[in-house]
Amino acid sequence: MSFLRNLILAWSSVGIVSTLAAQVVNTTPLRTIRTSKSEVVSLAIAPKGDRILMGTGNGAELVDLEKGKRIHVFPYAADGGTAVYHVAFNANGEKVVLIGHSGKRAVWNVTTGKEEKVLRENLWIPEASQVRAMGLDMKNSSFDRFYQQTHVEHNGALLRAASNGSVEVLKAEKVVQVITVAENKDQHHRAPLIIHDGRLLVGTDDGRVLFYEFL
Repeated sequence: MSFLRNLILAWSSVGIVSTLAAQVVNTTPLRTIRTSKSEVVSLAIAPKGDRILMGTGNGAELVDLEKGKRIHVFPYAADGGTAVYHVAFNANGEKVVLIGHSGKRAVWNVTTGKEEKVLRENLWIPEASQVRAMGLDMKNSSFDRFYQQTHVEHNGALLRAASNGSVEVLKAEKVVQVITVAENKDQHHRAPLIIHDGRLLVGTDDGRVLFYEFL
């Protein structure tokens, strides 16, 4: 009996070690940034690494990355939709571009907080053909969703957005870990994923960005 018990304990230990070895991300968020409670659908980090731009279901918000303080709110409304599926900074971080479901581009000046109406003066933004390649096009319905940042890679592991805002971690095409966010209530939400400063950033359906550490 003691031999059998020791054998079971040995196999259990192997299973625990294997499970721990498969973990890629610490599932307890290191920190959280909150927005105006609208679904977070896109993310971008400023060139200096000091600010985060969050595209939401209702425009976009610029937040100080260290303090978590909101700097600007950028309204967006085009062709019946207010969701911003692509956000980006220019090279010096002084301007941002927001793009919605129909591909309409809106440029805002971060310094003045005002929208710039003349797009041809902003050669840094994606061209119309590049926007269509993202799947953002006039033929789209505002009722559908067009998430852009659904996959990232880290040290040979693939992380992909899944239903209910969860994140699946794959190695050799096999799911080895699933990160769930209990507060997510929208089964259709697909979390935008980016990696910054060695951490995984995940957008939720209730207006938060969660920061996770890699193991």
